[in-house]
Amino acid sequence: MQPTDPRWPKVLSLSVHEFRTPVTVVAGYIRMLLTDRAGALNDQQRRLLQDAEKSCGRLSALLVEVSELSNLEAGTSPFNKSTVDLHTALRDAVEKLPPLPERYVPVHLELADEPATIDADPARLVQALGSIIAGLRREVVDEEGLTIRERRAGGAHEILMGDGAMLAMLENEAGPPSAMFDEWRGGCGLSLAIARRILNAHDVTIYGPPLPLEKQKSGARIVLRSA
Repeated sequence: MQPTDPRWPKVLSLSVHEFRTPVTVVAGYIRMLLTDRAGALNDQQRRLLQDAEKSCGRLSALLVEVSELSNLEAGTSPFNKSTVDLHTALRDAVEKLPPLPERYVPVHLELADEPATIDADPARLVQALGSIIAGLRREVVDEEGLTIRERRAGGAHEILMGDGAMLAMLENEAGPPSAMFDEWRGGCGLSLAIARRILNAHDVTIYGPPLPLEKQKSGARIVLRSA
């Protein structure tokens, strides 16, 4: 992993500080209007303000992600590691997936028979795995959905995530994985960038399919060392 430019966390932290105040003020005024403290609203005005309130909520959530990314980049984010059952972490990540707003995409979990334990912060590991699964799931177009396949690979564990041909491509890749995972995808906020850094902090590496970044869709390969 390449060393972090020390200016990068500072820029992120400053950005959070500068954006948080105006977002908080706007959200406060919207809540004031919605409670009729400035006069009664008609139905159209209320709907418009409710939409604006939802957008402020999304901005606030993004600021939380920027703040977390800043801490991870600066190396100040705490991790409480213990021996974690990888199978349990994967099940928890899948169970906590939020529903997709417009369609249903099944997620199939295939776990190896052998026990799988790693040294990890359980909550952070579930967060990272859940973010990656959610990001890949939203890109799936195959009606069979997204498959998550865990397997033993020498002294390590591998998690392959893909739909149809993408999963087969990951399984048949010759030699050690080398393709960079594209963490900067639209529609995911900063969740994939945060997930990658959480995994790296656990000495876990995530790769993409052996394709150019612009063609990487619905696929990832995660390599974890055994505890």
